[in-house]
Amino acid sequence: MLNIFDEDPVLLCGREFTVLELQNIQETVRMFPLLSQRELGLTICENLNWIAPNGRYKIDACRQLLIKLEAQGALRLPDLRKTLPGKNTVIPSVRTDARDSFVGTLSQFEPIHLEAVRKIEDVRLWNEYVMRYHVLGYKRPFGAHQRYFIVSQTGSEYHRVGCLLFAASAWALAERDNWIGWSQGDRSQRLHLVVNNTRFLIFPWIKIKNLASKVLSMAVKQIGYDWQERYGYKPVLLETFVDSAKYRGTCYKAANWMFIGETVGRGRMDRNTQYLSSPKKIFVYPLVKDFRGKLRVKSGQGDSSDA
Repeated sequence: MLNIFDEDPVLLCGREFTVLELQNIQETVRMFPLLSQRELGLTICENLNWIAPNGRYKIDACRQLLIKLEAQGALRLPDLRKTLPGKNTVIPSVRTDARDSFVGTLSQFEPIHLEAVRKIEDVRLWNEYVMRYHVLGYKRPFGAHQRYFIVSQTGSEYHRVGCLLFAASAWALAERDNWIGWSQGDRSQRLHLVVNNTRFLIFPWIKIKNLASKVLSMAVKQIGYDWQERYGYKPVLLETFVDSAKYRGTCYKAANWMFIGETVGRGRMDRNTQYLSSPKKIFVYPLVKDFRGKLRVKSGQGDSSDA
């Protein structure tokens, strides 16, 4: 992979980047040639936590960076696509309007189950709920992913009470990679075996005690089977990020996810010398006992998806 930068860090498009971050950008573009330039921008912004003061991803600045890197020969971008206006627009409708409050204990609304979202109409409904009620909104997932509706079903009563999404893991994460004991070669060949819980939403009118931790406990038991059915292999480790400035990760702790550190929370300082982004707590959940062994590439062993 071409590395044209001698300084560390280097200032580009209003943000300082380490050489490792620039290499990860190159690797992202190389690994996902079928993504549009906008999808690449969204992916890179989320991985780098590149956020403007209004909380939105700095997609325009990221695309300028990609164009600059391409001009210097560091990467090759996919061709621009012609898209129809509104093709991927998610517009809230009455079907996702707030409902009457659900208040009570978990036992009052059991059984709770996770409903894998597969049909296109259900996908659109899931997207609409997440766009409307999740603090990060909706972002089209790339690569392997699985959406779920969280469902309460008591007798003939069927109610959707939330949404869940598992998708591709972060490309490079120092605390996680050190905790696993990953080399760059290990990560490049086994990254697909780590899956990120990128969205978790309990609808704002749902006030069911202990529901969040219950859902996470259910998810770790179900995700492997759904992933195997859909993609032909099982992940061995789950990860998620929790914004330290807003949340404590209580439900993840209650569901026995492990806290292993924080992201750096890098961000360009504004004129008031305040960071534009905050560190994220990193939680992980091993799905198999020998997860480190399965995530490391033994000497002379090629890539394998057998988990």
